[in-house]
Amino acid sequence: MRNELTENDIKKMEEEIDYRISVVRKEALEDVKAARAQGDLSENFEYHAAKKFKNQNESRIRYLQRMINSATVIKETAAEDEIGVNNTVTIKYEDDDEIETIKLVTTVREDSLLGLISIESPLGKALLGKKKGDKVLIHVNDSLEYYVTVLQIDKTDDADDKIQRY
Repeated sequence: MRNELTENDIKKMEEEIDYRISVVRKEALEDVKAARAQGDLSENFEYHAAKKFKNQNESRIRYLQRMINSATVIKETAAEDEIGVNNTVTIKYEDDDEIETIKLVTTVREDSLLGLISIESPLGKALLGKKKGDKVLIHVNDSLEYYVTVLQIDKTDDADDKIQRY
């Protein structure tokens, strides 16, 4: 499966890779060297912690590189009156009249606790391309579906959104 990312997502990921290679990697190697110099490695907690941190950093670099290499770049543009990537949308759940404001984002920036909903989620997929006033069926699975009504669409960007930490 290819991840759908915006050009800005890729830019942020490349910046994180550069930082991890130029700053974090050097610090991690120095920490490993300093801990190794303390002697007996079998019971040296600092050495094992430093190695673990170094390996986590390298793993994150590889993960980000794989994400970039396998990404499908998508455009952030949608018609002025349609819902697109990075738009903030106010919706009303028809079953309980609850109103919620969410932002549709790519999977690397999703965080449902912050109202950042992936465009690949059932809700995100269903809302893309819809207009203000549309009643939209959200099909989660064979036994769960519900309706929302689009109340408002605000054209926003992803300048302040962070890439997820896995």
